[in-house]
Amino acid sequence: MRLSLVIPCFNEAANLPVLAARCAELVVPGEIEVLLVDNGSTDDTPRVLPALLARYPGCRSIRVERNQGYGYGILQGLQAATGRAIGWTHADMQTDPVDAIEALKLFEDSEGDVFVKGTRFGRPAADMVFTLGMSIFETVLLRTPLRDINAQPTLFSRSFFQTWKAPPHDFSLDLYAYYTARTSGLRVRRFPVLFGERAHGVSHWNVNWASKWKFIRRTIGYSFKLLKEVKR
Repeated sequence: MRLSLVIPCFNEAANLPVLAARCAELVVPGEIEVLLVDNGSTDDTPRVLPALLARYPGCRSIRVERNQGYGYGILQGLQAATGRAIGWTHADMQTDPVDAIEALKLFEDSEGDVFVKGTRFGRPAADMVFTLGMSIFETVLLRTPLRDINAQPTLFSRSFFQTWKAPPHDFSLDLYAYYTARTSGLRVRRFPVLFGERAHGVSHWNVNWASKWKFIRRTIGYSFKLLKEVKR
């Protein structure tokens, strides 16, 4: 298997039909698979997902009975992945899962171990300013170049994943993976990815400035934890 792409889904029942249809464009049986993780959803996802996947060979699902965080769902998918290259993207359709094809090309065209990540364009100005501020903060604090940390897709080798130690179970997983790649000496490859509107529903964190502030506090707290681990 060349690629296993993990997509965590938490209460994304309305998005699943269009998501599954796009994943079918990505899948190549025996070469590229998609793992849709029902991350403890409480909506119709447990009913909708199996019915959809019956029509799309090469897509499979994993059920997490209780939501324990965005990162936890991704980690469950990564552990079940069989590809040489593994990674994740989001279920909200703000980025196209087919973008993983370009990520795979960069991964396979590179010599040695690499870390591939999208770079978002087409976003509202306020979100771009927010992302720039977080990128500058993390770069200065962790003394490592880090930009557009939460961009998707994210792709890397199975061997790199096997070196991870106590990765976080929340949205800090993006920061952990990117920072660990940098400090492990992996070459980082980026490529542009169009970032659009959600197909259905609302973000689970980017709702207003109050939710953003909550996200900032959690991220900063985890960033200082990472910094302490580096100094040990």
